[in-house]
Amino acid sequence: MIEFKHYTVMKNEAVDALECKDGLIYIDCTLGGGGHSELILKRISPNGRLIAFDIDQDAIDCAKERLKNYNNLTIVKDSYTNIKTVLKNLGIEKITGGVLFDLGASYHQLTKQERGFSFSKEAPLDMRFNMDADFSAYDVINGYSENDLVRIFSEYGEERFSKRIAKAITEQRKLSPIKTTTELAELIVNSTPRVKSNIHPATRVFQAVRIEVNNELQNVKNTLNDVLDLLDFGAIMSVISFHSLEDRVVKQVFKYHSTRCHCEPNQMICNCPPPILEIVNKKPIMATEQEISENPPSRSAKLRIAKCIRK
Repeated sequence: MIEFKHYTVMKNEAVDALECKDGLIYIDCTLGGGGHSELILKRISPNGRLIAFDIDQDAIDCAKERLKNYNNLTIVKDSYTNIKTVLKNLGIEKITGGVLFDLGASYHQLTKQERGFSFSKEAPLDMRFNMDADFSAYDVINGYSENDLVRIFSEYGEERFSKRIAKAITEQRKLSPIKTTTELAELIVNSTPRVKSNIHPATRVFQAVRIEVNNELQNVKNTLNDVLDLLDFGAIMSVISFHSLEDRVVKQVFKYHSTRCHCEPNQMICNCPPPILEIVNKKPIMATEQEISENPPSRSAKLRIAKCIRK
């Protein structure tokens, strides 16, 4: 059995938000180590049903062992982006209880050396969540044009030295491909001015490349909108995000679908359909000080909750 380390962030808060009831159908879009799923299963057994998604076989193997005593669990090795197709194939027309997203990468993924997420450990440039995918960080760093590198470093990493870093990368790869995480990290350090900061100079670029490799932001937006078509009246969405770009996507989707009117200011008659969602918490819920002390990465977590009000 592979050791799969994953701290379940805001476990109680995220599951409490779902108001779990026995007999209803729930979805855990990001199974991970199974922490959220286990708590949901405890609350909806024996007649509720949980469908859990993950594309990481290590996560699935760990969760299967952890949750082996639950007969009302279906684990699907697939991306949550395919939720509509998967639920249709399972004969599920509506999510009657709720859906949970934990959008952060697991500790296991980020620290397992060969996965290439960390700039502090030498590994091939990879960063794939789905190890069956063909596209990796190597393809981004060695294949993207200088302008495209500037774009993703700026948009997804909010990196102020994106032009310098992109230029250094394109100059270096003319000599030889950039193959490892430490090569890339060293290149970033050497191409940027020294700035007093607690954040390593490579942090933002590595985040940007990871987002690009896994198409994270677009996947989140598309899937949130897909889930809206599947929610039954009263079903709840509970979403944990870990950086401002993800949180912004969640906030925008929730805001749009909870707004009563989208008409232009000069439009005389409103023909907008009724809102689909009711936002439960206007401001995101943050991790407690105790949780942050136990798991420092939870400091950046934000939980947003919305309820389906479409009958």
